[in-house]
Amino acid sequence: MRISLCAVAALLIAAGPVRANPAENDAAMFKLATRSGCMACHSILPVPARADGLPPIAPAWRDIAIKYRDDALASDRLTRTVMTGSNPHSSHWVGKISAVTMPPNAIAITEGDARMLVNWILVLVP
Repeated sequence: MRISLCAVAALLIAAGPVRANPAENDAAMFKLATRSGCMACHSILPVPARADGLPPIAPAWRDIAIKYRDDALASDRLTRTVMTGSNPHSSHWVGKISAVTMPPNAIAITEGDARMLVNWILVLVP
């Protein structure tokens, strides 16, 4: 039995896009973040000061989501920060995190994956 290319295309269109449920999406984003090295410095939820009394290395993603939830340009700005690194002279996290700046991550993650991850981070808080 031969199936025509048109019939296959029609089936694919009728089936609609495949979407992950929220738990699958969370797991995929966590895996992407871990594989890309993000979790070495960031956490999803805020953490207390470290045992040595110093603040966390980087802001928690929930804090980032809260800070940027009303910023329409946040996705572009934060994706650019992920790709090119942060500026130590214009950090608004001073005193809340360590003085270490985020390095450029273009070698560890594609811009498309970085944008997908940033957009996921931005909706961690309603």
